[in-house]
Amino acid sequence: MPDMKVSATVAEALAAGRPVVALESTLLAHGLPAPRNRAVGAELEELVREHGAVPATIAVLAGVPTIGLDEAGLAQITEDPNEVLKLSVRDLAPAAALGRTGATTVASTAWLAARVGIRVFATGGLGGVHRGSAQPSRQTSRAAGHEEADGAHGSDGHSYDESADLPTLAATRITVVCAGVKSILDVGATLERLETLGVAVLGWRTADFPGFYLPGTGHRLDWRVQDAGEVAAVMAAADRLGAPGALVVANPVAAPDALDRELHDRVLADALAAASRAGLRGKAVTPFLLAAFHRETAGASLEVNLAVVRGNVTVAAQIANAWSQSRR
Repeated sequence: MPDMKVSATVAEALAAGRPVVALESTLLAHGLPAPRNRAVGAELEELVREHGAVPATIAVLAGVPTIGLDEAGLAQITEDPNEVLKLSVRDLAPAAALGRTGATTVASTAWLAARVGIRVFATGGLGGVHRGSAQPSRQTSRAAGHEEADGAHGSDGHSYDESADLPTLAATRITVVCAGVKSILDVGATLERLETLGVAVLGWRTADFPGFYLPGTGHRLDWRVQDAGEVAAVMAAADRLGAPGALVVANPVAAPDALDRELHDRVLADALAAASRAGLRGKAVTPFLLAAFHRETAGASLEVNLAVVRGNVTVAAQIANAWSQSRR
């Protein structure tokens, strides 16, 4: 069994130095119902092509990490999501050894893309530090490469829950275009962890860190870029300096596509109160809050999610083009 399969189209583009944009598959397998997930997958790939780059949707098919899905591969991860696992970096080896099929998260998509030389990745939002998390103990810190620090506790006994996206990006040379993190997470703590891990965050035409559903969170960024050429220049400087980690480009959702802020704040406050009453902690909180947003906004939060991804794909394709041109 091959360790990894790269589609001919992606392999040829990489060999020729043409722009390539990696796309994750978790949104398709677990974030959207069928058959809309299949249509969105095709739409995002076409959007990359329209902006002059080659799309590389990533998943694990029957144990083989696959960089660039064909029609059959896209169908495999969208037609029966119940049979498709959610795979972070820690899950790749078991899935490969046991021949399982799974969709890749931000962490595993970034890691696999970087292994084959893809430098730009478009996603919706990063994972981060969950609300109510205490500071990690030494034991939790040593386990930071795991998907979540499940069941780990700080010295005060509180649950600590952090996405594998953060430590993976700290060790993976790739540029990730995202809309920040969902406001259901602890945004301030997430930015502090990115700083500690040495991951640079650039605001795309903004100095206000985006909140996924909202264009801004009020958390100020140190660095702002105006165009793809500036991002490519930062990427080149990071290479020259030997910086080991990722570059995060935080692209805010367009104001007309954002969730109404008053509705957002009300739903979040009510959902947090309900989670507290239910005694939810750690990793149980996030899916509860996401479900509340989908229910209480009558599906509007999902439409914002799609608008976010479309915007990020467009920016990522621009950056991939600028990076390709700068290498020639």
